Amino acid sequence: MKAGLRVLIVEDEPDVAELERLAFEREGFRVEVADSAARALERLRYAVPDLVILDLMLPDLDGLEILKYLRFREELSGVPVIVVSARGEEVDRVLGFELGADDYVVKPFSPRELVLRAKAVLKRVRRQEGPRVLTYGPLVLYEDQFRVEVEGQEVKLTPTEFRLLATLLSAPGKVFSREVLLDRVWGYQYEGYARTVDTHIKRLRKKLGSAGKWIETVWGVGYRIRSLHA
Repeated sequence: MKAGLRVLIVEDEPDVAELERLAFEREGFRVEVADSAARALERLRYAVPDLVILDLMLPDLDGLEILKYLRFREELSGVPVIVVSARGEEVDRVLGFELGADDYVVKPFSPRELVLRAKAVLKRVRRQEGPRVLTYGPLVLYEDQFRVEVEGQEVKLTPTEFRLLATLLSAPGKVFSREVLLDRVWGYQYEGYARTVDTHIKRLRKKLGSAGKWIETVWGVGYRIRSLHA
């Protein structure tokens, strides 16, 4: 892991923010803390972090609005986000993933586990096997440029959506189970969170527009890129 990566912690509880700050600084990260949405947005306009740790229950704005802002702004759309929240119901987790979170940690949590999850997310985002261009039908994915085009038009994807599409495109016709996709895209098992994959596939299809139909559901198994000759 590259030393000195910048982490923005958005957390209004001083004790929690301090636990997170110390945990990341021990691992060599540079940490900034914002205790409100307003301060977080100010810091995001000033500099782009390598990772955002985002609480949802902020005093001035729902943290999901910050997540939407990150995914809407072109210069910030590739920044990985880990939501850390006391809102642990399935509907909250699913909504977080639908809006583009790369991971979701429920309070109370282990600071050490949070840092390990952060490292896993950053490793996935930064992993490169050399420049590759994956072309299939109307889809073109440029791995080294983090860019996807559909019929020549660029489509903006989150880091997780990009990795999910790259995995499917790496072996057209092959069926990837939800468990395999969780392992390859997220880097570890979300125990009982298979719906996470379904949520991201739904978002990915929508963003790909007419090309979304190329992602096939194999009922009871998983997903694949359909054959060109189907």
